[in-house]
Amino acid sequence: MISREKHDRMANAIRFLSMDAVEKANSGHPGLPMGVADIATVLFTRYLSFDPKHPGWPNRDRFVLSAGHGSMLLYSLLYLTGYDDITIDEIRNFRQLGSRTAGHPEYGHAAGIETTTGPLGQGIANAVGMALAERKLGEEFGAELMDHYTYVIAGDGCLMEGISQEAIALAGHLKLNKLIVFWDDNNISIDGPISIADSTDQHARFRASKWHTIAVDGHDPEAIAAAIEEAQKSDKPTMIACKTVIGFGAPNKAGTHKVHGSPLGAEEIAATRKALGWEAEPFAVPSDVLDAWRLAGLRSVKARKEWEERLEAAEAEKKAQFVRRFAGELEGSLAPAISAYKQKLAETKPSPATRKASEDALEVINGVLAETIGGSADLTGSNNTKTSQTHSITPSDFSGRYIHYGVREHGMAAAMNGIALHGGLIPYSGGFLIFSDYCRPSIRLAALMGIRVIHVLTHDSIGLGEDGPTHQPVEHLASLRAIPNLLVFRPADATETAECWQLALESRKRPSAIALTRQNLMAVRTEYKEENLCARGAYDLIPASAAQVTVFATGSEVEIAVKASQALAAKGISTRVVSVPCVELFAEQSEEYQQAIIGNSPVKIAVEAGVRQGWDHIIGSDGTFVGMSSFGASGPYKDLYKHFGITPEAVVAAAEAKLS
Repeated sequence: MISREKHDRMANAIRFLSMDAVEKANSGHPGLPMGVADIATVLFTRYLSFDPKHPGWPNRDRFVLSAGHGSMLLYSLLYLTGYDDITIDEIRNFRQLGSRTAGHPEYGHAAGIETTTGPLGQGIANAVGMALAERKLGEEFGAELMDHYTYVIAGDGCLMEGISQEAIALAGHLKLNKLIVFWDDNNISIDGPISIADSTDQHARFRASKWHTIAVDGHDPEAIAAAIEEAQKSDKPTMIACKTVIGFGAPNKAGTHKVHGSPLGAEEIAATRKALGWEAEPFAVPSDVLDAWRLAGLRSVKARKEWEERLEAAEAEKKAQFVRRFAGELEGSLAPAISAYKQKLAETKPSPATRKASEDALEVINGVLAETIGGSADLTGSNNTKTSQTHSITPSDFSGRYIHYGVREHGMAAAMNGIALHGGLIPYSGGFLIFSDYCRPSIRLAALMGIRVIHVLTHDSIGLGEDGPTHQPVEHLASLRAIPNLLVFRPADATETAECWQLALESRKRPSAIALTRQNLMAVRTEYKEENLCARGAYDLIPASAAQVTVFATGSEVEIAVKASQALAAKGISTRVVSVPCVELFAEQSEEYQQAIIGNSPVKIAVEAGVRQGWDHIIGSDGTFVGMSSFGASGPYKDLYKHFGITPEAVVAAAEAKLS
């Protein structure tokens, strides 16, 4: 038990580090760290299981600051508890170029930052994925190796964002009882009192989603502690509503929106020092307070060592699998399995839709990799993401490997990020390409963080047909390709689909989107090659020396390019076909390779059932584009391709027009 006086001094260390850092940067959000300092102090000194000297310990509790604008709370905690990455100089350099203490917490910048937060609602949704991963891995490896809590501090903004409802509904349905969310209930947002924009009864809302809820005074350490202990015993996820005062301790600004996102100013900071009895200079923490915090950072060393002993004593195969999976390494048998599968495809030359080809590839992959965990946003039968190995996860049985996310693309994509960040699992899920718009904020954050999540995006063009323009993506490939560090794959047949899956799995530090067709496609790769040709992003599918025409295509339009090249050859026009399954990987090849693939044909044509944006890098601004320049329409897909002029005949006509 920590005395109230000692608790207050430890909490005030967070408050003053935060307000001093924001003041020096002349930028930031001091209100939240000052308001929730008591909650954080109780959590980190009594309950959170973590080890600053071994920050990657797999069985640590996860702490997510969903309200990422209050980043100085997290940076203060990391410094105070003894993480090497966050020194007092990093605190001084808050929000400065090159510092680890970015404006919002950035995963990878410093140990102890479990996820990148700032876009509100993302953190609480990531935490659902972390809690799901803990439950799944605990089922698989046993509580002796995986048994921890996931804690979240969320603000009103997190709960107002729509993604939070998808997240809490999924968590409640799955009974993720080791997920504990602290709601910073301070009644203030940027514009002023919450009452100007929201009247939601959050307790009723969470309870309706099958959560346990508790209300406490967020400045009463013993009430906070009692709530945590009650939450730990619940068979449901728990929301603890902590009534707090934003900017606690500031005599003139506490409890107002003025302390939310602006420095307090020298006069108010001086008044706060006086009000809270804090005599230390800026960025100085009294030695007795710092010692108490550093001792708190050592609190779980024994638990971590005992866990390591249990891992060491585990059966050899279980230990090897656990270590491999948390290292992010793939089974050595994956590459030979893909190679053997490609040989089979070369012999049988199947012509399925690539969504079905993806399912077939996954059947091979899921048979080799135990760590893949699939799912779909209520489109399992359309996305083909469920295989014989992936039985459904249910609230009472987590032995399966398939998550029914429901119609929750926002929550699904964010939970996938949480699963990947937790470690030990590789998440993939399915949706329609059109609905990548709903996933986009989480896909962007996955790319920013550099984590391995795989989005299967089917019904990738006007080729889905009768559902019409609301469901026919035309700008989405270009839009996704605009996200740095994201791999966007669009395979042309079963062989390319298998290769793209292999590349997505091997890309440990970037997410992938695999765009797949509803309609059947002919096999364009008919001979076995051990090399993964898709790894270069673009390659000669049909070579031709001194070609007059080069046709570049992706996915379902590669078949159109092949047929056009045959028609042009019959007319005596030498034509190359280049398949471009991944624009991003192609752009990362050597200048020599790119130039060789782009070539010197006087006529360059790109064919893709989407918009032109992004293609000029390959075909040049004077190249010809055969694709979409409008929204789609409703009708049988073959009629649509004719209507919009995406046909072999259109490619031939375009080539002849350029050559004439």
